[in-house]
Amino acid sequence: MSIVLDIASTERHFLEILRLQKQNHHSEITDAEQAKQGFVFAEHTLSILQKMAEYLPQVIALNEAGQVVGYNLAMHVALRDDVPSLVPMFDIFSETLYQGRLLKQYPFFVGGQVCVDHACRGQGLLKKLYVKTSQVVPSKYQLCVTEVAARNTISLNAHLKMGFEIINTYEDANEQWQVIAWDFRE
Repeated sequence: MSIVLDIASTERHFLEILRLQKQNHHSEITDAEQAKQGFVFAEHTLSILQKMAEYLPQVIALNEAGQVVGYNLAMHVALRDDVPSLVPMFDIFSETLYQGRLLKQYPFFVGGQVCVDHACRGQGLLKKLYVKTSQVVPSKYQLCVTEVAARNTISLNAHLKMGFEIINTYEDANEQWQVIAWDFRE
């Protein structure tokens, strides 16, 4: 299967991101499938995806038919209040250290969510999406920072394999979270 990486630029792209997000959302799949395949937590809307794209490019993977089969959302810190479920993550970021300095002292963007269609997994697409994102965001950025639920070992291991490192851990009322960072200057 031939896959092309691109930047989401049409309403169709954003709607297909939302479709793929819904298919892999923790509320839509069984616990067994979550453990086997991984899952996503945040829920976006068309308007928030379009707003995110005004700040930073949103990288997508397209199959031969032009359908979105993967995405990596990049979120500017200015949007911290636009997705209410992510506010606690941003609060933790403000007190998190990376290499002995507060994270906010680094120019970073947030990995707003990454997802790959079941049929396209095992091809290194997660890494390709992140690498492409690091190439298309403005050059001032040094880090991509995000969080992964500790029980989402599929996602956590994929992120660690590609170069992310755990820089903080916290718990909210429902989950334990691993805050992870990728220094893509290296």
